[in-house]
Amino acid sequence: MAGNTFGTLFTVTTFGESHGKAIGCVVDGCPPGLELSEADIQPELDRRKPGTSRHVTQRQEPDQVEILSGVYEGKTTGTPIALLIRNEDQRSKDYGNILDTFRPGHADYVYWHKYGIRDPRGGGRSSARLTAPVVAAAAIARKWLHQQYGTTFRGCMSQLGEIAIPFESWEHVPANPFFAANATILPQLEQYMDDLRGAGDSCGARIDVVAQNVPVGLGEPIYDKLDAEIAYAMMGINAVKGVEIGAGFRSIAQKGTEHGDALTPEGFVGNNAGGVLGGISTGQDITVSIAIKPTSSIRSPRPSIDRAGNPVTVETFGRHDPCVGIRATPIAEAMLALVLMDHALRNRAQCGDVKVDTPKIAAQAPGK
Repeated sequence: MAGNTFGTLFTVTTFGESHGKAIGCVVDGCPPGLELSEADIQPELDRRKPGTSRHVTQRQEPDQVEILSGVYEGKTTGTPIALLIRNEDQRSKDYGNILDTFRPGHADYVYWHKYGIRDPRGGGRSSARLTAPVVAAAAIARKWLHQQYGTTFRGCMSQLGEIAIPFESWEHVPANPFFAANATILPQLEQYMDDLRGAGDSCGARIDVVAQNVPVGLGEPIYDKLDAEIAYAMMGINAVKGVEIGAGFRSIAQKGTEHGDALTPEGFVGNNAGGVLGGISTGQDITVSIAIKPTSSIRSPRPSIDRAGNPVTVETFGRHDPCVGIRATPIAEAMLALVLMDHALRNRAQCGDVKVDTPKIAAQAPGK
């Protein structure tokens, strides 16, 4: 099955299925000498794991990561790093009724036509459970980027269904299950989710992610532009149906005099470009937003067909997130980190010796 490896120099190859014995990945291309242990990876997995609130799937997975290779005496060796996460709370019997039918909105129908075989338990390979190894791999990238450049990543939910979530402060994000940067709106979000669950329905979400202290010069024109690779990575996340970089679709209504981020000796006067010009990082914040569709696994009966093409009614049981966007923030941060890690190594390989006399300007001009 092709399409399981992400990256060029820093590569991540995932393996496993939702209800298999384990999931995991092999990370190749990590520079040697990076201090690394499970303790560096586990906090990111804990942010993503299921069962953390009543608003997400109640599947109880500890998601404890094991480092199987690539680390000796606490440091990376430059060889492949194998990460393993065991599945411990599968309930495959919940999926017995969909063995011969196709769930609307899922990959069941296309997997069957493409491969002639599919694992229906929890979605098998197409399950969002496979984002856990990606988050684990990205923890390695995040640590290296922070040590080399001071690069940091953070994200938040900015919309849940019809409810826009005004930004208040980043300090609110780790204090609630929605990753919302707003404390006052939490009761409304909770009631909205309770109503959805009671109705057997689901909703989508918008997630915003930011990378700060990004070096200038990451990205490869023309077809490996940094923003193109970011969009590619984000669209690889389960249920993502749209990506914006910087001003995104707001650019349509902007004038050129407004959209172009002027340069001054003190810094850029704006960041409509989202930290990328001509496909290359400017040193400003990389700002990305993703649109996540409503969860396809809902209890409400829906029409479909069986493998013989006969009409059927499908009801999806099992334990599911009424909004998969609730746990998507750490995943989006992870994908952004993997892109920047890969391009940092690529830039170092080709352009590590480049020197210019023009000083680097500040990411943002004072007062802007």
